[in-house]
Amino acid sequence: MLLTYFKPFIQPTQRQIKSQWKWLWGHILTTILGGLKYLPAKKAITLFAKIAMTLGPLTHRHKIALENLYAAYPEKSKAEIKMIASEMWGNMGRLVAEYVFLDKIFDFDPHQKQNGLIEVSGIELFEKIKNDKKPIIFFTAHTGNFELLPICAAKLNVNITALFRPPNNPYIAKRVLQTRSMTMGLIPSQAGAALALTEKLKMGGNIGVLVDQKFTSGIPGTFFKRPVKTNPLLAKLARTFNCDVYPTRCIRLPEGRYRLEIYPPMKFARTQNGSIDVPLSTQQLNDLVETWVREYPSQWMWFHKRWTHS
Repeated sequence: MLLTYFKPFIQPTQRQIKSQWKWLWGHILTTILGGLKYLPAKKAITLFAKIAMTLGPLTHRHKIALENLYAAYPEKSKAEIKMIASEMWGNMGRLVAEYVFLDKIFDFDPHQKQNGLIEVSGIELFEKIKNDKKPIIFFTAHTGNFELLPICAAKLNVNITALFRPPNNPYIAKRVLQTRSMTMGLIPSQAGAALALTEKLKMGGNIGVLVDQKFTSGIPGTFFKRPVKTNPLLAKLARTFNCDVYPTRCIRLPEGRYRLEIYPPMKFARTQNGSIDVPLSTQQLNDLVETWVREYPSQWMWFHKRWTHS
């Protein structure tokens, strides 16, 4: 009874504490990232990877990651699962630090042969896309450093407007938005986003979306043989505009290098009348992303609550 009486007074305090914590953590992280730029890129990125591998397992997200890994890989040993989780946190640390050095990391020049940090597979497809008068949809997943993909496209004179889901912390989201908006057009993932993407395609523009996020009101399907719900927006847009959909991904390579890959357009399942079958096509996206994740499991974000029951 006493707790019920004081509840209206306790709740505002809890909200204030949560807001203050977000402010503090956001400013700490942005300050650290601001200081990173004074360090050599490779050393700073390696340092952040080590910090993340130390602190990541101490967070509540680590438990989610382990649960997801055990469910996805029942055949793997406990040691193997822990190793994947640890390397995943290292990947996350690198990703955060790389925001500061995106301009230094991306050293690919399509007009010169060089052994830099970036290699691109499927570059001939970009040449085809530049001459294609129809709008294009690109999609990827949270693997490697997915932020390098739109930079690559821009370098090859292919402009992309990306659907952007900002972090929950508004102070961190502001910093991320500032960094990402330098390399691409952005549409926030909120009410009206689907309409904005539709308008971009109507004008003949190209869009990019991430397809491996949980979508509560999405189409039921499977991912690693477990139930998920996936946003059907990509398949619906492809059906409406009859446009090509190109899979893309980033793979981390040894010695701090990256390989960016673009694949030929997806061949989506069709209905009897020849239009794209949205549920089956959405599952095709899940299946392709699963093959990517199985190939490089430590480069995907296992701490997301991707699955329906999570």
